[in-house]
Amino acid sequence: MKKQQRHIEIMDTTLRDGEQTSGVSFSASEKLTIAKLLLTDLNVDRIEIASARVSEGEFQAVKKITDWANENGYIDRVEVLTFVDGDVSVNWMLEAGAKVMNLLTKGSLNHLTHQLKKTADQHFAEIAAVLKLAKDKGLKSNVYLEDWSNGMRNSKEYVISYLNFIKDQPVERVLLPDTLGVLTPRESFAFVSELVQKYPDIHFDFHAHNDYDLGTANVLEAVLAGAKGLHLTINGMGERAGNASLASAVAALHDNMKDVHTSVNEKSLYSVSKLVETFSGFRIPANKPVVGENVFTQTAGIHADGDKKNNLYFNDLMPERFGRQRKYALGKTSGKANIENNLKELGIQLADEDLKKVTQRIIELGDRKETVTQADLPYIISDVLDSNTIEEKVQVANYVLTHSKNLRPSVTVKILIGDEIFEEHAQGDGQYDAFMNALKKVYASKKITLPQLTDYAVRIPPGGKSDALCETIITWMHNGKEFKTRGLDSDQTVSAIKATQKMLNMRD
Repeated sequence: MKKQQRHIEIMDTTLRDGEQTSGVSFSASEKLTIAKLLLTDLNVDRIEIASARVSEGEFQAVKKITDWANENGYIDRVEVLTFVDGDVSVNWMLEAGAKVMNLLTKGSLNHLTHQLKKTADQHFAEIAAVLKLAKDKGLKSNVYLEDWSNGMRNSKEYVISYLNFIKDQPVERVLLPDTLGVLTPRESFAFVSELVQKYPDIHFDFHAHNDYDLGTANVLEAVLAGAKGLHLTINGMGERAGNASLASAVAALHDNMKDVHTSVNEKSLYSVSKLVETFSGFRIPANKPVVGENVFTQTAGIHADGDKKNNLYFNDLMPERFGRQRKYALGKTSGKANIENNLKELGIQLADEDLKKVTQRIIELGDRKETVTQADLPYIISDVLDSNTIEEKVQVANYVLTHSKNLRPSVTVKILIGDEIFEEHAQGDGQYDAFMNALKKVYASKKITLPQLTDYAVRIPPGGKSDALCETIITWMHNGKEFKTRGLDSDQTVSAIKATQKMLNMRD
């Protein structure tokens, strides 16, 4: 018989602890939008949305969320950080319409002694008074043990005395924060395990920070040790190095701990992550697990080839789980398999000879440290195939383009026409205009009239994601006939010069 899985509660604290990220402040409307998505689309168990008494704006934001939560049956899943301050936080909660408070208390003797300057008995008495008042007013309470990790390291007797006191109080959960992000995975397991075994009837939540980049590892160890809930944030937002990331932690739990489960809908992780990125202005690193732009992108050609041969470079983190798609990067390490995968997605097939030429062009662009995207491919193909049809009797061998303040742009150009070499210098209203003036001098010496330029258009691949390519399309008129040439390069003037070289070789 299959063993029943243990449910791990996920509390998202992006709107409270995550908003403590330096420079981040959500508006009331943004908070409401995020709260709705967290509870409905992402389906986390609980959300912590604010700290009491912060500001009038914070109060209005909480009121918006609690009004919506009351109307839609989510109010018991909305929580607010409160303080040991007599009736002040409790009254704030009642006015804001919130029903669950997370009371911030001291989890280490160091904090108690040096910040509060009180004895344990004094602190416990004040906590008990607030909890009783909250219960009498119809509020549910959880308690944070601030600096609990250092408490376990340096004043365990105090932590045990606190838990002996709190186990008889009207609290739903005891929240164990690694406030300064100091724990190792071994300590996370040992400390949580010790408390779970000593207090089996207490629901313990674990709250990881990421100062040593150990947040996700500590989360896994805490769950292994018996923690029943986790506090996580979208994109790992939070003070200093942030909190444990919700996407990373959930994916790691689902794939590595088969005896537990969460309610989180993985397919919404990426979309919610991008929205929070937009609202916060806190940018997601491209290599951020699960939600980063590059994490489902194969760059090396050998990896793309392996994916075609029995998915040799796949793991359990399949992009489709998170509403994403695998991509094959295009650059200097691209092989034929990378390009074929991208062409397949575009519905394009090329002959082997043409595919080799396209591959070579992409490698050349990559060598110049330019990013090439799938959207660039049709442009590159068009340029390569177009160039195949033109015999290059005329070549723009070298050029120097100058642009200076208060001076007209100038160009020095070296042109090869058959076996002849020409060099000219000219100025113009722009760099390309100067290039054309120099070119006209070359052809005037041969008593040849160049086609007339009638239209000049520049475009980049759609989506605005490419910093590599610019296509210049020039329309020419010659002997009563109109024709077009295209040039492709990362520099607009250079792409125009390439288009012009094609014109020189197509001219009657």
